[in-house]
Amino acid sequence: MSAAAKPATAPATDTILSVNNIEVIYNHVILVLKGVSLSVPSGGITALLGANGAGKTTTLKAISNLLHAERGEVTKGNIVFEGQEVQDLSPNELVKRGCIQVMEGRHCFGHLTVEDNLLTGAFTRRDGNSAVRNDLEMVYTYFPRLKVRRGSQAGYTSGGEQQMTAIGRALMSRPKMILLDEPSMGLAPQLVEEIFEIVKKLNEEQGVSFLLAEQNTNIALRYAKYGYILESGRVVLDGEAASLRENEDVKEFYLGVGGEGRKSFKDVKHYKRRKRWLS
Repeated sequence: MSAAAKPATAPATDTILSVNNIEVIYNHVILVLKGVSLSVPSGGITALLGANGAGKTTTLKAISNLLHAERGEVTKGNIVFEGQEVQDLSPNELVKRGCIQVMEGRHCFGHLTVEDNLLTGAFTRRDGNSAVRNDLEMVYTYFPRLKVRRGSQAGYTSGGEQQMTAIGRALMSRPKMILLDEPSMGLAPQLVEEIFEIVKKLNEEQGVSFLLAEQNTNIALRYAKYGYILESGRVVLDGEAASLRENEDVKEFYLGVGGEGRKSFKDVKHYKRRKRWLS
C-alpha cells in the first residue's frame, strides 16, 4: 500500500500508461487533484476507485487531455503513454496513438443510428473501408445486441445498449487502451455484469488495456488486477485487487462490510479513515 506522494507501484514490467505526481487546477484557482500517481500495465485492467467527487473523472480527463474544455489544466507532473509524454497533445492526437476515453453517462449521438455511431469511432483511421467493416463485424461479435439494433436511433435504445454503443465506438478506433468512466452507472446489475464480462473478453482476446473509474468497488475489484483508491483528489490506497478486497478499511468503507461495534457511519467512517489513511 502506498500514499499519493510515492511513485506508482503497480506492476510495471511493460507499462502502457504512467501518471506521475500530477496536479490539476480548474479556473486557475481550484485544486482538484493533488499529486496523483498511478500506472497501468500493458494488457492489464486497472481500477480507479472512490466515491463521487473523489477525482476519478478528472484523472481520466487529465490523461485524455479533455480538461481544457472545462477550464482545467495539469499544472504539475507528467503523463506518459507508451514511453512518451502526452500531457501536451490534443485529444485527437492521443486517440491516433491508441488511447481513448469512454465518457461517463453513455454519450451517444442520439439522432444517429447505432451503426452510424459505431462508424464515427473510425473517423481518424486511414486504413480503408474494408478494414473498418471488418472491425465493425468484430464489434458486433462482442455486442450481438447492437447488431440487432444497428438501424435504430441510438437515442431510443436502452441505457445498456447505449453503453455498449459507446464502448463499441471506442473499439472502432483500434485502441491500445480505453479509459472507461463509470460503466455501471444507472444500469441494472445484470447488465453491469454483462458489460464487465465483455470488457474482460476484450482485454484477453484483443489485448486492450483498461483503466476503469468506478464507484462500484465490488465489481471493479473482481475484474481488475490492480486498484487505486482516490479520496479528495489524491491516492490514499493502492494494491493488488485481491489484497484490496481483503483490506478491512476497503471492506468497511466501499464494500459495505462493517466492523464490530460500529457506533455510526459518520463517526467511524470519517475518524478511522482519516486516522489510518491520511495521517
